[in-house]
Amino acid sequence: MADVRQLPLFPTQPGSVDDLNRHSYLRDTVALFQQHLLHEGKSEHTVRAFTSDLQLLAEFTSEKTAVGRFNTDALNKFLEWLEHGRGVPCSRKSYARRVTTLKVYFKWLTENNVIPHNPAKALLQRSGPAPLAVILSPEDIERAILFARTMQRTVKGENERDTRPEMLFRLILDTGIKKNETMELTPRSIDRLNPKNPLLVIKHKKARDIYKERKIRLDPKCVELLDEYMAQYHPRDTIINCTARNLEYILEDVGKGADIEAKISFEMLRWTCAVRDYMAGMEPDLIREKLGLSPISWHETFAKTKKLAELWVSETE
Repeated sequence: MADVRQLPLFPTQPGSVDDLNRHSYLRDTVALFQQHLLHEGKSEHTVRAFTSDLQLLAEFTSEKTAVGRFNTDALNKFLEWLEHGRGVPCSRKSYARRVTTLKVYFKWLTENNVIPHNPAKALLQRSGPAPLAVILSPEDIERAILFARTMQRTVKGENERDTRPEMLFRLILDTGIKKNETMELTPRSIDRLNPKNPLLVIKHKKARDIYKERKIRLDPKCVELLDEYMAQYHPRDTIINCTARNLEYILEDVGKGADIEAKISFEMLRWTCAVRDYMAGMEPDLIREKLGLSPISWHETFAKTKKLAELWVSETE
């Protein structure tokens, strides 16, 4: 966590929260707010996300806005800008987190008597579940695989078949693993003790993510694709030797080339994997374990999976 202090908008910061008052600039509160989050046991990811949200608030108003000048109306205008005026998509999940950031931040200021009233207390979270995900149909999957097999790369001026697009598409579709889990795979992640029943072993470094560690059955065909890919790309430590953003571009290119209207993403393939497993008769709890979800988060996910399966059936009849 040594780098967290590099996240504030400006490096010059008051020494403690006692040095703050309602005339203090937003930028001068960030480092102390980070310290508060760490003291509360928040993860590095949460600290970075909350800091990024406050940077957006500074972008919308000014980094030199005094914290005592914020009121509920100003914060609602900021949230309206995030959704409709910034020009960048704001998902329901991101919107909800940003409301949470505002509530936690201004509550902290109020409890420490920096400001007399909490302007974020009256902010409303969006009610109702998020809309259903878009998934691939069986026809979409077939077209995507066929196109992925035609994709090429240029090596020393010569074109050759690129094995990475099909490998990536099939791997995520069959296993439902997340993007960060994909990036952390190593050759040792493939358990080959039983050639007829190979496994993908997902490990996590943090103790709090222990429930996400799991073994997922691999289609032997997927293992063949992985081997072809590694023979072509010669990865050293991790199986994936490019950036996560590059993987996103590859999936997008597969979708475009296969004439699929929706943009193919890790999330889309993860949902498609869950629906396919449910349609194939896999027990719900086994699907939950395969996806690395906690029982709490699985409740809503399973309800959506069943609904997507119903829609899939109705569209294929």
